[in-house]
Parts: sequence; C-alpha cells; structure tokens
Amino acid sequence: MEEMIPLRLSILGHPQRLAVFRLLMRRYPDQVPAGEIGAALDIKASTLSSYLSALMQADLVSKTRTGTWLRYQINMQTTRETLDSLFLDCCRGRPDLCRSYPDPVTSEENQMTDRKYNVLFICTGNSARSIFAEAILNSKGQDRFQVFSAGTQPQSHLNPIAIEMLKAKGHDISTLRSKNVAEFIGEGAPEFDFVFTVCDQAANEECPTWDGQPISAHWGMPDPVKATGTEAEKSLAFQQAYGVLNHRLQGFAALPIEQLDRISLQSAVDEIARTSE
Repeated sequence: MEEMIPLRLSILGHPQRLAVFRLLMRRYPDQVPAGEIGAALDIKASTLSSYLSALMQADLVSKTRTGTWLRYQINMQTTRETLDSLFLDCCRGRPDLCRSYPDPVTSEENQMTDRKYNVLFICTGNSARSIFAEAILNSKGQDRFQVFSAGTQPQSHLNPIAIEMLKAKGHDISTLRSKNVAEFIGEGAPEFDFVFTVCDQAANEECPTWDGQPISAHWGMPDPVKATGTEAEKSLAFQQAYGVLNHRLQGFAALPIEQLDRISLQSAVDEIARTSE
C-alpha cells in the first residue's frame, strides 16, 4: 500500500481530478452516475472518463454497473489508509502538528457543558426536504439540538403541501422559513456540529468551509416537489420523503453523541444515510 501513496498524491494533484474526488466524497456513500458528475462539474464525457480511470487506477474510486449505467463511489477504506499513512509519516502520528482544529462534538470542553448541538440541513430550494428535517429533529430533540435548514438556491416561500403535512402531523411551523445558506456563513453564524445535505444537487455543489469542521454527511432523497401525477400521487411523494427523514432522524437523535469519538460518529451518520425506510 505504501508504494501507492505517491501515485495517489500525483493523481489528486490535478485540479479537475481532485474536483471529481471531492464531489464523490461529498456524495458518499452514494454511487453517482458518470453523467451526473460531468454535468455538475461541467466536464465532457471523454475527459471525465480519463479522470475516473486514473482515480480507479489509484484505487481511490470504485465502479459498478447498474443496467446500462456506470456508477462511481469513493473507496473509503483506501482513502482512509492513504490519510492514515500521511498522518503517521509526515506528522509522525502527532495530532498537535497536523490537526489545526479541536473536535467540535467530542472535545472535553463540550462534554462538560449542557449546550445543544447545532445541526444544519441543506437542500437546493429549502422548501420541503430540509424543512421536514428541521421540523422533525426539533420535535425529537428539543433538549439536545438547535436545528437550522437552508437552501443553496432557496425558494421565496415554503412548499404549501409540505407545510400542510407538517401541520397535520402536529409540528410547530411558526418559525419555519426559507433561508439562503449564506445566512449561516461568516461572522455571527452558529458554529455547527453537524451539517447534512438532503438533496443530490446541493451535495454536488462546492461546500462552504464551515468553522469548527463539523461532521457532515449526505442523506440524499428524491425531491417530492418534482413529483407528477394525480394529487394523491404527489401527496404520496411528500409522505415518503417525510417518512424517510423521520426514520433517519429517529436514529440520529438516539445516538449517544457524548460517548462517541469523531470517527465513530462519522461512521454512524454515514450508516444512517443508507437507511431508506
């Protein structure tokens, strides 16, 4: 494995190959179609194919075929081995040399206080999925979490079907509003412990650099706003999105956050991403 480190660093030293790698990291554990990667990064198919081949040669990315579709995913084990090797070699295993930030979730200072954990949910429009997540986690963990949601391209208003559904399920909607993610960046913004993207488009976009380096994960799901068909079929799409998020957030709210280190927490939220019902 050690002999692969120079190759991997060389491959990731190319800006566009690095962009592909970073997008797949943001989308982990998703398997992402090549066409979607190319569209998100504005890379033509032939060029993208060469980038993905190089990443696979370095064993940083794996490929699977689903029907006629080729899908790509980060090889997380190899990626972790590479980072571990750099840490042990270059930093001699000393976190004081290579780590420039404290663990925002599990530091001793945070464990000694009763503060709430700040959680942000991001999607494109901030009109349905991220609003569902904000409302659900607020109801499940009022004593443990301070919850926010935002959009990369927020709508001017919340989706009326989503709001009616939340009201029918007994959620407080009085504080819900559509917000731009820029509201949570920079001076005066909350320092987040967890940041989740709940739609593929938002995850495909370049992430802000969050203060404190929060734990992040991609919990993508179809957009119910785009559902077509009868009113009953559209309503079912919203019910399904709500149900998936409700199930995932039930698992998240039950995590013993104070007892888990950062790696264990990251693994836990990644595993929750695989929960679809």
